[in-house]
Amino acid sequence: MKVDAGITWDLNQAGVEARELEEMGCAGVKSAETSHDPFLPLLAAARTTSSIELITGIAVAFARTPMTIAQLGHDLNAVSKGRLIVGLGSQIRPHITKRFSMPWSAPAARMREFILAMHAIWDCWYEGKPLEFLGNFYTHTLMTPFFTPTNTEHGRPKVYLAAVGPLMTEVAGEVADGLLVHGFTTEAFLRETTLPALERGFARAGRTRAGFEIVYPVFSITGRDEAEMAASAVRMRQQIAFYGSTPAYRPVLDSIGAGRLQPELNAMSKQGRWEAMGELIGDDVLDRFAVRGEARELAALIKARYGDIVDRTSASYATMGHEERRAFIDALRA
Repeated sequence: MKVDAGITWDLNQAGVEARELEEMGCAGVKSAETSHDPFLPLLAAARTTSSIELITGIAVAFARTPMTIAQLGHDLNAVSKGRLIVGLGSQIRPHITKRFSMPWSAPAARMREFILAMHAIWDCWYEGKPLEFLGNFYTHTLMTPFFTPTNTEHGRPKVYLAAVGPLMTEVAGEVADGLLVHGFTTEAFLRETTLPALERGFARAGRTRAGFEIVYPVFSITGRDEAEMAASAVRMRQQIAFYGSTPAYRPVLDSIGAGRLQPELNAMSKQGRWEAMGELIGDDVLDRFAVRGEARELAALIKARYGDIVDRTSASYATMGHEERRAFIDALRA
């Protein structure tokens, strides 16, 4: 199992962190789109590393166009000599329409077309095919030599897609190179909903699981003593409660018979009762979402639960020392 880790948005430190993680044995570094651009830290990382993969986890697709991400993806993949993974996500309607002032409709169908449009653009650049993409959401029909990159020896980057629901997961199986599973996921949901949806996507495209990666940042509870373990559990209860308050995520709670919690969590979130929400997450729910154990046993617990499903993962390093982190990574890679 490969191990990834996040890097800072601070462009003065991102390269340093990436180099340290590469030396520690991580397979990839991830940069998320929250309050900062997700691509720029990966440029810093590309300049200080030689083998680690660079992952946007995630970039908001619908805040951009297929052309803008195709161009960004090309440039970062070229400078990193083929190490970029473009991780895309849809975000939700209010952010797309109210924060980014971009259109929203039929997210799964739109995402499928978004990725296919990027492929068409890259086919034009790397294989010399005419650019003639005519879709329901995106149209790309103009590309002249002046706007065509010439440093094409490393080809297109991989594209991974974030998904929770079965429709978006099917799109990942059909047109992406990997699936970015949301941390708010249970083993039951993975096995009963996610994997069948992927198989439907593979079948639609005449593909197989071979070469396709499932990426899952496992929720983990760990610490060096009882106090740290207890504090880690409190934080995890609150994180689960936060995600569980989202109506679209109720099917994940339903997968373990806890769907009844969703309306109450949602109501409490609207009242701003964030800390109190975590108190609704009992041990029965907590242990279905998170792997709990000391640092020395955490890797074995993750592999026991997800080793036959997940290709790459990450976990909390917050309470691990340097040597514990290295041992954790080595154990997962073994």
